[in-house]
Amino acid sequence: MMTKEKFDGLAEDYDLYRPRYPQALMGIIKDALPERDSLNISDVGAGTGIALEGLMPILGNQHRYYAVDISADMIAQGRRKFPKVDWRMGKAEEVIPTLPKLDLILAAQSFQWMDRPQMLAATRQALSSDGVFAVIQNNRHYQNSPFLDGYESLLETYSPGYSRHYRSFDFQGEVAYAFTCPRDAVAFRLHHWTMSIPASAFVGMSRSSTQAQRALAADETHFLQSLDALLNRFMQDGNIELSYESQLFLVRVG
Repeated sequence: MMTKEKFDGLAEDYDLYRPRYPQALMGIIKDALPERDSLNISDVGAGTGIALEGLMPILGNQHRYYAVDISADMIAQGRRKFPKVDWRMGKAEEVIPTLPKLDLILAAQSFQWMDRPQMLAATRQALSSDGVFAVIQNNRHYQNSPFLDGYESLLETYSPGYSRHYRSFDFQGEVAYAFTCPRDAVAFRLHHWTMSIPASAFVGMSRSSTQAQRALAADETHFLQSLDALLNRFMQDGNIELSYESQLFLVRVG
């Protein structure tokens, strides 16, 4: 019997509302890749292929792309967008050893949820002799946004066990340890940006997250009432401005 995974049932909203990754950081990944005409590239924890949306246009279609995820719903949504990508269902650390040697392994927002020691060990073995491993993620920059600070407080109030610091991992140190390299050999880049979206779209974005789903399950009425009040306080002309801090961690073998 197939088990229900964390994001099963959320794929359409996830794909519609989640923020995309900055092209500036995708460009850094491109510049680090081996100079070959055709590369083997895997997006692990790919979800619906949001990272591929940013990566494939700047790299081109001449490469072979693999996308790995544990959610059947996410893969089905991703296949509709990218039918030529080779989609594989399973845990990253179990799937990537079955693929050809990879020139790029990219982990995006899902890296936080993985068994990272196992995944990183498999990644080190699966990369080509000059391959690249990269992690890219978008974080709500609540320190720079009274609205997002209020939203984090809302989640902390209504979502059981939630803390705004839940992603305070030392990814740079973890990658350096796995690749037996100095910490500063793992490049770290930040990119700050904002986007404005309709308030209704923010509600959809919120519903696509597991943290908000827990809040809805715990106290849907009061959570939505509080979210509505927060949006009404900060929105202008029906829109809400969101501030993000995107992070890139990158290491190259050899």
